[in-house]
Amino acid sequence: MFVFLAELAGQVSVLNVFRYITFRTGAAVMTALLFVFLFGPMIISSLRLRQGKGQPIRADGPQSHLLKAGTPTMGGLMILSGLMVSTLLWADLRSPHVWAVIFVTLCFGAIGFYDDYLKVTKQSHKGFSGRARLGIEFVVAGIACYVLVRIGEQPLASSLAFPFLKDFLLDLSWFFIPFGAFVIVSAGNAVNLTDGLDGLAIVPMMIASASFGLIAYLAGNKIFADYLQIHYVIGSGELAVLCGAMLGAGLGFLWFNAPPAAIFMGDTGSLALGGMLGSIAVATKNEIVLVIIGGLFVLEAVSVIIQVASFKLTGKRVFKMAPIHHHFEHLGWTEAQVVIRFWIIAVVLALVGLATLKLR
Repeated sequence: MFVFLAELAGQVSVLNVFRYITFRTGAAVMTALLFVFLFGPMIISSLRLRQGKGQPIRADGPQSHLLKAGTPTMGGLMILSGLMVSTLLWADLRSPHVWAVIFVTLCFGAIGFYDDYLKVTKQSHKGFSGRARLGIEFVVAGIACYVLVRIGEQPLASSLAFPFLKDFLLDLSWFFIPFGAFVIVSAGNAVNLTDGLDGLAIVPMMIASASFGLIAYLAGNKIFADYLQIHYVIGSGELAVLCGAMLGAGLGFLWFNAPPAAIFMGDTGSLALGGMLGSIAVATKNEIVLVIIGGLFVLEAVSVIIQVASFKLTGKRVFKMAPIHHHFEHLGWTEAQVVIRFWIIAVVLALVGLATLKLR
């Protein structure tokens, strides 16, 4: 919204700063942060009043988790509200890339909200039907990918780019739509699986968002893209503002989610933020880099896949409990040890992912 003030720069020169993505990204961080700080307590109080017993705690999980009974969930509403307000104020809303990502984020958030609602009202871990949920997610992601292919330049828009290879593109043609949808849905559910300990998902999500904010800015700037020899994606730079809003909203949420958490993110937040991250990776043509930067989320998802496959095929479990963060809890790690060490892993993976921008 405020980007339109730049059109008045001829009369008031200081308004020219609204043209710069860097300025608006910084403003988006602060706006989302302040919004969540100011309205967070009110949202938590409202959710606690409406939910009663809060999010159900797994009886087969670590015994220390039973102390968290009664903590309200759906904290993703705090993040999404701060994210949306900040994005609508500071992003250039003429950008179709921004609307494609917002579409995925809000739709995935709505799916997660319904899932949380069923779990809270039934006090059960069984929420939305898994197949129905995945089916809706694929439809939403497919629509977003179709839009991204149509608005992008060919053959780049329908191709898979590879880190370390500056010129090689694998043209998937229209098969890129189901491929991109798979990336988005996988990212959404991987972040969802990671959200099992206080602060475990939100900090790696902020790290990944900051990383992709930088990637989006560089990929959307022809001068920087040519210098780094990465693929120039027209209009993708505006996604840096959205990443900034996510960073600010995440920082605000972490204030309330830090141990002991006053509120849980829930599927409302984790599914939406994962979908957002996946759609930004698809929009900036960095699907493979997402696997590196979001490697912690990949690890969590793969641990569940291995656990389920092993149990069905052999009747034995590879891990003491999945996702893998619970495995380390059963090994004797405290919750704080697991969370902080996983944060360190997320930082290292982000640095490795960002290194691919130059090593080409």
